[in-house]
Formats: sequence, C-alpha cells, structure tokens
Amino acid sequence: MVDKKSLDKIKEKKKEWETTTLGESIKNTPEKKNRFTNLSQKVIERIYTSLEGDTDYLNDLGFPGEYPYTRGIYPTMYRAHPWTMREFAGFGTAEETNERLKYLLKQGQMGLSIAFDLPTLLGRDSDDPLSEGEVGRCGVAIDTLVDMETLFRDIPLDKVTTSMTINAPASVLFAMYIALAENQGIDPVKLEGTIQNDILKEYIAQNEWIYPPESSLRLITDTIVYSARHIPKWHPVSISGYHIREAGSTAIQELAFTLYDGLTYVEEVIKAGLDIDEFAPRLSFFFNSHNDFFEEIAKFRAARRIWAREIKKRYNPGDPHSMALRFHTQTAGCTLTAQQPLNNIIRVTIQALAGVLGGTQSLHTDSLDETLALPSEKAVRIALRTQQIIAEESGVTNTIDPLGGSYYIESLTNEMEKGAQEYFKKLDDLGGMVSAIEKSFPQDEIRNASYTYQKEIDNNERIIVGVNKFTTKEEPIETLKIEPEIEKKQVEKLQAFKKNRDNNRLNKALEELKKTAESGKSVMPMIIKAVKLYATVGDVCNAMKEVFGEYKEPGTI
Repeated sequence: MVDKKSLDKIKEKKKEWETTTLGESIKNTPEKKNRFTNLSQKVIERIYTSLEGDTDYLNDLGFPGEYPYTRGIYPTMYRAHPWTMREFAGFGTAEETNERLKYLLKQGQMGLSIAFDLPTLLGRDSDDPLSEGEVGRCGVAIDTLVDMETLFRDIPLDKVTTSMTINAPASVLFAMYIALAENQGIDPVKLEGTIQNDILKEYIAQNEWIYPPESSLRLITDTIVYSARHIPKWHPVSISGYHIREAGSTAIQELAFTLYDGLTYVEEVIKAGLDIDEFAPRLSFFFNSHNDFFEEIAKFRAARRIWAREIKKRYNPGDPHSMALRFHTQTAGCTLTAQQPLNNIIRVTIQALAGVLGGTQSLHTDSLDETLALPSEKAVRIALRTQQIIAEESGVTNTIDPLGGSYYIESLTNEMEKGAQEYFKKLDDLGGMVSAIEKSFPQDEIRNASYTYQKEIDNNERIIVGVNKFTTKEEPIETLKIEPEIEKKQVEKLQAFKKNRDNNRLNKALEELKKTAESGKSVMPMIIKAVKLYATVGDVCNAMKEVFGEYKEPGTI
C-alpha cells in the first residue's frame, strides 16, 4: 500500500502529464472516438497508476494457497502440475460418445466431460413424445444404467475424473455413476469428479428445470450430504456462472449471481445439519471466459477473494480449504461466430489464456465449429492442442498470478468485488435468490445486459471481426452430422429393454422413492436402488414429479 505522500506526488505528476505530454499528443494525434468500456459497461481509464490500483497487499492479495486466495488456491499452482484439460464430449449414442472419450484420452486429455442430450437434461426418456427430434442431438442420450455402462466401457472410473453437465436430474445420473462404479468393482469412495447439479442458474438463465425451486434445492442438498458422507473426493455441485454469461449477462452479473447461488446452497446444507467444514472444501464453481481479456482475469481473482471473505464472515470455518474457491473454466460459446469460423481458434486461445492467468483448476476450450454443429474430431483436437500449447510453450505457468500487482488488474479486481457486493445487497433486499428469481430480478438484469451488448454490435459500437467488420465470403466447413436413424435405434432399444426388466421389483422401488420424497428424508439411497433395478431417467424423475410437482415459470400458462 502506497503512503499518502507518495500518492499525492503521483497525482500531481499525473495532472502535469495530462496537460503537457498527453495534451500535446492528443492535439496532433486525436484518440479514437470509441467508447472505452469493458463488457460490464465500466469505463476504462486511459492509464492506471497506484492511484487507481492501490491495494493493501496482505489484506487484499496475500500469498497463493492462503486467505483470501486472490493469487491462487494452491501454493505452487501450475509449477506443480497444469490445470485439468477437458473437452466437452457427447453426441448420438453412448457407443459413439465412448469412442470420442477414448480418442480424447489418447490425445492427452486429462479428465472426461460429458454432454447430455436435451431429453436427458430435462429428465425425459428417449421414447417420451416430447423427446422427438432431440435424441442424441446436442449430447449423448442416456436412459438407463446400461447406457451408462456403454458410455464408460473400458474406462476404469477410479483412473479418471469425470465431469457431468446435468442439473435437474443430476441426482439420477449421479446414482447411475455410483452404481456403475460398483458394477466395475470399484468402491465409490475412490470416485473423483464433478456433477453440475446447479438448479438455481437454470431458473435464472438456461431454463432446463423439472421441479419448483424449493424441491430442487432439497434434491441438491441430498446429493451434497450423501457425497460428503460416502464419496468424499467427489464435487457434488459445480455452481455455474457459465450459462448465466451465455444468456447475455455482464461479467459482474455472472460473478455476483453465481457466488450468491453458492451461498444459497451453503445455507441449505447447513440447515440440513452439516458443518461448513464437512462439505465446503468439495464445492466447485464453473465460469465463462469471454472476450475482454483483462476483465475476465480480474473476475476470476475477485471470485476467489469474495468467496473467501463471505465464507469466513458468515461461518468462520476451521478448515482453510472451506474458503478456497475452486473453479472450472469454459471459453465462451456465445462469442463463436458462424462467419469465418477459423477466427474462433484465436478467440478461444485468448479466452483460454485468460482462464489460465486467472488461476483456473480445469479448462474446456470450445471447438471452432461449435456454432454450426457438435465438434468434429479435427476441431476438438485443435481445441485440446490450444490448451497444451499454452501449458507447454507459452511460459505462463512458470510463475504464479503473473499479472498480480498490475495497477489495471488490481483496479479491475476491486471493481469486480464492489459490483458483486452491490448485487448481493439487492438480492438480500429481495429476500434471497429464490425470491429474486420468482420476482424475475436476475432474469431481467441479464435480458437488459444482453440487449445492450447486441445493440452495440448492431450499431458497430462493438466490433466482431467477420460479422460487422472485415467481412468476406467463405466456403462452408465440414461439420459433424447426427443422423435421424440414431434416435430411432435408441427408442427401439429402450422400449425393448423396458419390457424385459423386472418391472414388478422396479415399481415397488419407485413407490418407496415416492414415500421417501414425501417424508423429507434423503432420496439418494432410494434413487441408487431404483437405477440398479434399471429404472430409466424418466422413471425416477416422473416418480419424484408426482410428489414435488412441476415448475412453471412466472407469467406462463
């Protein structure tokens, strides 16, 4: 922290520079007439000094691996080992996705990341009439434990970490993964990975829900408690800002709504009887990395600091790991363009580098063709190589938080924290996140931000290369196609399977599940029992829907 006398001298010298050196330069070479703002609509100053970026080092930054974790959650960060490199994979059938997973592992990917199709995400079976036309389209179709067995064929679950992007039916897919491990002869206590399981952001942004918020919070609490007691290495929730940002939020909104969601989950689990240190060290987060390079780095650093301060202030944990925010990063799908798709490689590289400089623990790089289709094998290999080149060739892993101390970065980090705290106050005043969602507050904030961003592009106030500047006519690129026959085969296979299982035993298990749901006890043991009897995703979700009901967004019929 700079003393007042030094700050006064800098202030005086800056004023002199503005009227002399700068003033003369602007007369001869006027600055561009851009609006110099970042994506959160904050004005970017011409130059940053210790006047703007002054910090109390020990209070605001500290050292890596120590509170407030601004500079990283591990003492050595990437000097010990790089972040976990993942590529999102899931399309068509479990057989096809299994082949892609094995291909990625051979190419040097460190962990698996599973994308499920829309019916699975909504807790529907492939033969549900509402699933028609969507089976296997945007991810892999998983109906039963048999599909899960096929998906991970020849992949020992105790040798990989697996991330599953699933929310409303997360407890069911988690149960299938546990049952699969046991079938492989693996003690579930050895399982490592993450299930997204973040329903609040669904109501805010992605709109893939099943049950009302209160019942959904209960299911998430059940999975966190079960995981803490039986699968201690597992991350039972990945609190996601990614989809909030993809819906059009600013960086500050993504940061604020995500962390507040996390605090909401913590409070629910505390109410369920766990101590903060029993589960907080296994909470994880998932952030978007957008185009504004420095703003994204500041966002990641601010996220760690805010989380550490809030957990310490609210719960005073005994375990320092309870305050350390771990996060996965994915480059921004919403920034990819169908026009000149090869440009997306450069966008992804910049965004991935921001994630690394921001101290991410895990990273997914989007493929150049994802705005047109699911990634081709060639495109996903380039995306993975992007991470590998950053790790092996760029030198950014040699030192921890290399941009720490930058006047600009520290000023932006402070601005992020301030903006998030302002949103926390508004959410508190609205009665918490569930109440705010019911009043459409976060949804409206994101809609307004998205409209502003798009208007800037339409008015050429924000340039997107190849879209509103430097446009050319290009030949189309080859993309991956999901053939309609895939859906037909999946439906036929599922319907035959349902006839041949022990439906009497299964129906009894589903009745037990409904009674457990009504009683308020944890549903996880009964869901695991049901999927071992080959209940489908739809069977389990529909049984709980009879108890919990189905959510209808305010204003809809």
